[in-house]
Amino acid sequence: MSNWLVDKLIPSIMRSEVKKSSVPEGLWHKCPSCEAVLYRPELEKTLDVCPKCNHHMRIGARARIDIFLDVEGRAELGADLEPVDRLKFRDGKKYKDRLTAAQKQTGEKDALVSMSGTLLGMPVVVSAFEFAFMGGSMGAIVGERFVRAANYALEKRCPMICFSASGGARMQEALISLMQMAKTSAVLARLREEGIPFISVLTDPVYGGVSASLAMLGDVIVGEPKALIGFAGPRVIEQTVREKLPEGFQRSEFLLEHGAIDMIIDRQELRPRLGNLLAQMMGLPTPKFVAAPIEPIVVPPVPASL
Repeated sequence: MSNWLVDKLIPSIMRSEVKKSSVPEGLWHKCPSCEAVLYRPELEKTLDVCPKCNHHMRIGARARIDIFLDVEGRAELGADLEPVDRLKFRDGKKYKDRLTAAQKQTGEKDALVSMSGTLLGMPVVVSAFEFAFMGGSMGAIVGERFVRAANYALEKRCPMICFSASGGARMQEALISLMQMAKTSAVLARLREEGIPFISVLTDPVYGGVSASLAMLGDVIVGEPKALIGFAGPRVIEQTVREKLPEGFQRSEFLLEHGAIDMIIDRQELRPRLGNLLAQMMGLPTPKFVAAPIEPIVVPPVPASL
């Protein structure tokens, strides 16, 4: 073996491996919009919103609930419910195996988390979709958990908020999943009859049977910035109508401009703004919002390997 290979190349490869392993996994994150390399602790302070371009990144159901509800007094609703493969459905893979894989990946039993708690001291109930669980698709358990949350709101006469992030009805449950559109719409009709506010927050993305039912039935419909919202995807529509779609079609800004949603709120402002809105709708005093103190974060240099 040549001296050059032993003296130069091998040590250089070893140093490179040491450098790579010295960077903890997940410490740095690249913004999918502007491609800025972001320090993970800094990104957590901004609630997964890029401080460079304001891109709202997708976050999990429990993360949404954690940043929205007050810390004390939370209780999960319908946590005991688990999906069942009643149809023994199989496409390229057994539905039962898809469920097992999604549960292992996300730590959730299904694609919706419902929780009671308080928002700035006001009793509320919140549901949030977990998009990482089979695309946030709506099946029997998602529908039942949503209904239980709505029934809790009826019983306690408190507002309900839902954060939607879904590809639509779950095809592996066939008509059972489609039935959830009617089931969730019916319970929301009861909320409206009782004068109990329901706020729908549309996050990226919301499509299919969820957008055609509960997501668009809010007394107030809020969108996060640049969220994709629609029934069918833009490419499907373009192929069907054979026309080029307008710029920004199906983004929340486009929907606001055309009257399909009521407002767009940045993630960092959801707590105070929805707290004030719900207090007005419930005839309660305006709640006091105290922002948590922002501690400075020392951002280390970006590793050359990123």
